[in-house]
Amino acid sequence: MHGEVIAVRKLREGQGVQCREPSADFRSEEWIDNEVVGCEFEDVRHGKRLRQLLEQLSHRVGATTPWACQDWANTKAAYRFFGNERVSESNILAGHFACTRERFSASRGFPLLVLHDMTELSYRHEDTTSIGILKKIPAGHKGRAGLYTSCGILMHSSLVATRDGLPLGLAAIKFWSRDKFHGANALKRRINPARVPIEKKESIRWLENLRQSTELLADPGRCVHIGDRESDIYELFCLDQQLGTHFLARTCVDRLAGDGEHTIRDAMKQAPVRGLHRVQVRNKQGEFSTAVLEIRYQRMVVRPTTAS
Repeated sequence: MHGEVIAVRKLREGQGVQCREPSADFRSEEWIDNEVVGCEFEDVRHGKRLRQLLEQLSHRVGATTPWACQDWANTKAAYRFFGNERVSESNILAGHFACTRERFSASRGFPLLVLHDMTELSYRHEDTTSIGILKKIPAGHKGRAGLYTSCGILMHSSLVATRDGLPLGLAAIKFWSRDKFHGANALKRRINPARVPIEKKESIRWLENLRQSTELLADPGRCVHIGDRESDIYELFCLDQQLGTHFLARTCVDRLAGDGEHTIRDAMKQAPVRGLHRVQVRNKQGEFSTAVLEIRYQRMVVRPTTAS
């Protein structure tokens, strides 16, 4: 974190983004002051508590709340803060989003990456209704097969980073939970997903985060949004074009392309190889080998999904 703050300082001065070790007079809590200065709470005490919590948690990354707080008084205060109805994630993250925008602007015209992905926050709890459902996983007991319901919260985040991998902060985030879990294969047996409006799918989070991050950074032409196979959503491609930004997705659906008589895969097979990229991979036995990837690219028209 120290290296990141110093890199931000160098960005502001128009220098490179290579991190270095902090000097002896660098104050370790300075990054916390920068992150919370833009937060707005109804009660000023909530802002002070957030700053104290960030300091405690940053000194013991990965620790439980009681261990990070060290004593019962601070632990109880932390839980009161988390459970306060007047405190929301938007209050907590407002300052961080402002810092992300500042660091983005300080990068002086370079294209930056916005990495989108989902994270599952899993908890042990007997009552699934109080938290939400993540998924059902196999759980056998004395030879009996069964399913165990995993509880938790889902988080879809959008992280801004330089092409060298230096994180500049979050540009968007969305939390939600499920009251029921329906496996994707089970849903496909009952309904054609293409007939369900995007607004009624969990996939809407991709569009919401794209809008939020684009609005925050206010320079769509400099952004390259990156997603995994879940981001292969036609509505997302349309929004991307509408906002004037760029998106790199891993394909999941072999859509119709061009005149509609062939697919994306057919078109890419005909595209010339533009280059080779070698990647070192290791198997389960620890043996290394080299995989050679062919790089192909081609401009094409992608057709929307036709519901049948």
